[in-house]
Amino acid sequence: MAITSLILAAVAAVGTALMSVGVMAVFAVGAGHVALNQIGRRREKGRGLAIAALAVGYSIAVLGLVSTVYFMAIFADRPM
Repeated sequence: MAITSLILAAVAAVGTALMSVGVMAVFAVGAGHVALNQIGRRREKGRGLAIAALAVGYSIAVLGLVSTVYFMAIFADRPM
């Protein structure tokens, strides 16, 4: 599951860079949390991969939130 979350995070990063679409970041964060839970219960390996996927996923989410607020602030003053 940690590898899946890291792959989803990579897809989200590429999607954000190429098409400004970071929707996959939501799935990467969800899979990362599931992976951490599974690793903790089963004492498996891959904690670093899951944490990396969470870091990338949350970074993309914050970038999307900041850019949305920024563009809303810029275009809020302009009449339609």
